[in-house]
Amino acid sequence: MVKTGPFARAVKASDGDVGLSLVDSPVTTVPPQPATAPAPIPGACSPAVPPHAGSPAVPQDAGSPAAHRVRPLRAWMLAMPVDLAAFLVPLTWNREYWKGIIVAGLVTAVAFALGGLYAGRRHVSFLDEVPILCVRLLASAAVVGIIAAQRHDSVAYVGGFLRVVAVSSLLVLIGRAITRTAVIVARRRRWVEHSAIVLGVGPVATELARLLRRYPRYGLRFAGFVDVDATRHEHAAVLPLLGRLDDLEDVVRRVDCEVVIIADIDCPDETLQRIARLPGITACDLWVVPRLREFRAHHGMPDHIGAIPVTRVGRPVLTGPKWAVKRASDILAASVALVLLSPILLICAVATRLEGGPGIFFRQLRIGQYGKPFQLVKFRSMRPSTEEESQTRWSVADDLRVGPVGRFMRRTSLDELPQLWNILRGDMTIVGPRPERPFFVDQFSADYPDYAMRHRVPVGLTGLAQVSGLRGDTPVGAWLGILACFFMIGPAVELVKYFINRSRVEVLKEVKGLELQLLEIKECLQQRKV
Repeated sequence: MVKTGPFARAVKASDGDVGLSLVDSPVTTVPPQPATAPAPIPGACSPAVPPHAGSPAVPQDAGSPAAHRVRPLRAWMLAMPVDLAAFLVPLTWNREYWKGIIVAGLVTAVAFALGGLYAGRRHVSFLDEVPILCVRLLASAAVVGIIAAQRHDSVAYVGGFLRVVAVSSLLVLIGRAITRTAVIVARRRRWVEHSAIVLGVGPVATELARLLRRYPRYGLRFAGFVDVDATRHEHAAVLPLLGRLDDLEDVVRRVDCEVVIIADIDCPDETLQRIARLPGITACDLWVVPRLREFRAHHGMPDHIGAIPVTRVGRPVLTGPKWAVKRASDILAASVALVLLSPILLICAVATRLEGGPGIFFRQLRIGQYGKPFQLVKFRSMRPSTEEESQTRWSVADDLRVGPVGRFMRRTSLDELPQLWNILRGDMTIVGPRPERPFFVDQFSADYPDYAMRHRVPVGLTGLAQVSGLRGDTPVGAWLGILACFFMIGPAVELVKYFINRSRVEVLKEVKGLELQLLEIKECLQQRKV
């Protein structure tokens, strides 16, 4: 059985727009207090079990059954079909311009998507969207109208087409008003709701909780607060504190949380970044209250809850259409490469067979995305004495069993070409972190706690270490260390100057000395955190 160490904890990140779905509602999330409990202060939230006294309080109201049934819905699933249908309605009585109307409808949908008009919002208002809707409708009509003028060279044709587009645009505005009204009504009736946790217990966090409880139109069901131990909780008896910040992953699982709002919690940004990268948090939507909330951005459509501005924090994840495009490009690139490089592959296979006898390919267990093991394929450059040696020996660059052919293929990376088959199978991608063996994944995960994060993305045929010349017998600590050293001690430009003024051989020699110094720095930082 394959060992699955800390790397197996890296679960699939989701880009689901949970906080942006159609409807949500507030809820009383904690059990009622005994009669002896103090009365709630005005504007505060309902009573809760004091924090850290046994198990944290768990909300009893988990939402309506209808809310659970429609949780997978997203904002674009309602808005986009209605927009397209409204734009194509004129085709029912005028089919003279059917090609142009269909193209204009698709261009309009793309323009709306690029403008964020299909992203869900906490504050839903048709009037707020009217300006940007009109601008993008006009831009789409202009683009398609110019194309139509070039193709038909007829003023009468273009004029008739633009009149139909104007009717379609008016119908789109009417349809958007209807969908926004439907969203607001559904939220107020609490047909769909998503549980939300607020980080912090300061004035901003308390006001957010009050707004979410009182106004279901924001689409969130308040579950409770999560805070750090260092904060003084003067009203702990009346604030639903669900746990500490370090326990956020467990709290999210217990209350079935889908949205995390970072308010006025008193902790460093580094701590929040570490918490946000936890596997149990990646499936939640992250919303942040800007620190300079009195100043608003002058571009885009700012969102807010009451008078408190909020911004959704996006993650660079590849799912849905983006992943489909990347996967298609990988298949196309790997297929073309296999065809074009087939003569080289044939020469390498014959040379390997002549040098080492039967067994052209070498298969080795590696760890891929989300900690899933797979069989990596390479041209055999030598024969390991045992399977244990194959899995636990870091490098065989200086091994006497490596023949001239094997040494040449390793130096030129020709032995890696069969991994194009792994890309076709879906085990790997073209560009990504190199896959490692289970033995070393466990070892590196123990030495470097953030090492498991690399398994959130697909492993690749080539990556940053390979193009930087750090490969083969270069320790993982050296590669991580040299980046950490320069980014922590000096600006990034010093790192660029370092590589420019020194050769690769000099860098690799000095890296080995830096590794011990960086381990001392790491221990000092850990002591400071404690």
